[in-house]
Amino acid sequence: MSLNHPEEKTVAIIGAGPAGLVSARWLLARGFEPIIFESSDDLGGQWNSASERSATWPGMVTNTSRIMTAFSDLDYREGTATYPSRDEVQGYLTAYASKFDLLRRIRFGCSIQRVEKLTASHWRVSWVDNQTEKSEKRLLRLGSRQRQNNVAEFERIVIATGRQNEASIPDLPGLSGFSGRFGVAHTSKYGGSEAYRGATVVIGGCSISALEIATDLAHAGVRVITSFRRQRYVLPKLQSGVPTEHVMFTRAAALAAERLPEEASAMGLKEKILSVSGAPDLWGAQIPDPDVRIAGITQAQGFLPCVAEGRIKTVGWFDHIDGKHVVFKDGSEVEADAILFGTGFKMSLPFLDSAVAQSLKIDDQGLELFAETFHPDLPGLAVIGLYNLTGPYFPVLELQARWIADCFSIGEPDREEMRYALESGAYMPVRGTNVPMNAMALMFARKLGVEPDLSEHAELKRALLFGPLSPVSFRLDGRDALASAKERTLAHAAAFGHIRGAEFTPDQSGLSAAIGV
Repeated sequence: MSLNHPEEKTVAIIGAGPAGLVSARWLLARGFEPIIFESSDDLGGQWNSASERSATWPGMVTNTSRIMTAFSDLDYREGTATYPSRDEVQGYLTAYASKFDLLRRIRFGCSIQRVEKLTASHWRVSWVDNQTEKSEKRLLRLGSRQRQNNVAEFERIVIATGRQNEASIPDLPGLSGFSGRFGVAHTSKYGGSEAYRGATVVIGGCSISALEIATDLAHAGVRVITSFRRQRYVLPKLQSGVPTEHVMFTRAAALAAERLPEEASAMGLKEKILSVSGAPDLWGAQIPDPDVRIAGITQAQGFLPCVAEGRIKTVGWFDHIDGKHVVFKDGSEVEADAILFGTGFKMSLPFLDSAVAQSLKIDDQGLELFAETFHPDLPGLAVIGLYNLTGPYFPVLELQARWIADCFSIGEPDREEMRYALESGAYMPVRGTNVPMNAMALMFARKLGVEPDLSEHAELKRALLFGPLSPVSFRLDGRDALASAKERTLAHAAAFGHIRGAEFTPDQSGLSAAIGV
């Protein structure tokens, strides 16, 4: 490929996961010509189990429902379970790419080596082409590996590499000398419970993946000890058969958080969690901080029952490792066969030129962007999905992709406005923190001008306030309105027997009054 003089409408997208695919779909809708660079031999990002960067494991299913692990233009096929498997998500993304003719726009096997800013409107992208999968296998059989260097220039670039790329493992005394037979690994490399049968496994971290893997191992008869810096409050994936995000991450909850004092909002959230799943210590886990903002929230359907049944033991954080022995801060210790860390990921964009990285102030926790998307000193560059959300990603990714496409089409936000927002802190801070998906979704919806007007959709009021923030609920109005949006919004709200009819329950009516709708 040679683009020494970039076409105005050509956009480079780095990554063919959900963020890259939905970005390409909406850039096409605005008349751009996206080219997607993907280092693997297939699309899907984390959901491509064959990718060396995938953090999924055999038997893994989504943490969010099929309604919220989707984009507005395409539902899962009939009969899909509430929580799709990783292969079903991969199949969904492939179908989505086919629907919008994205497959021919993906350059598979292309590893980005460098992204640098040439001028105010030109970017240079360098990559290595690892050939097609068939050619690669043939070359490996011959004992060689051809690599072809490529360079091209673009006026616009979208970074869609995903947040979960470089595993973060804490530096603990003695960790390098751990002599358990299965060694030390990050949960992103977990390959299923079979390899650990009969073993004793210590899992560090209270993330969703850490708790789900602990549960998976416990159900296989593995002795499991979980070690936490702090005990988080634990939500189940389902509440009376309804996916938790349909109940917790609603528009009403986001509006309440905006209008109520922070302490009152946190107290209300904690009361809701306790009413659903109780305090973790009542199940036999550790005692969380009374302030839910300090303790944090995690999710797992089977973790607390396994703790209550004695299948999983919870302890405080690590103190040090001595050979096979793992010693904890409380003085207890265990002889372990394996240590798995579910301790998150570092921000990793190694291909960025040092000047660009410096402008973005990249560190392990994140980077500095206006509305998590643009930077005043880097016109033509957009970043999507490089934040930590609590709740579903897909609806937020689509809203952000739509906003990026609109900004590239009609003009990016004012440079001075962005600079002031960054310098003053007048933007949603997410570096090193988890942001509720409903708050992020409403931020992007407002920038797009597609937050549904309840006065214009009276018959949808209950569904829009207390139903799930499904992607199609943001296609009711505007240039991208869908004829099926009303019907599908109601159907998604009524799924699993959640929101039915137009009437309000007493508690919902009270919340509506409190938030002024």
